[in-house]
Amino acid sequence: MTVVHGVVRDFDEHRGDGVIETPSGETLYFHCVEITDGSRKIAVGASVVATRRVGLRGRDEAAGVYSPAASAATRT
Repeated sequence: MTVVHGVVRDFDEHRGDGVIETPSGETLYFHCVEITDGSRKIAVGASVVATRRVGLRGRDEAAGVYSPAASAATRT
């Protein structure tokens, strides 16, 4: 597992899934249960950090998704 940085390209609140795009153009799927702040929501366009892992279908996906900006805002 490796740490990746990216931007939330798409997020569907109804289905609870989204896509992160990395600076290299790679896309990683994630589900809302992977959002670490417990909100199960994240804004499209938010900068995020996550861990890349191999999912159940054998493709790379994101785990432990969080937004450093949102994390910093809650600490102040």
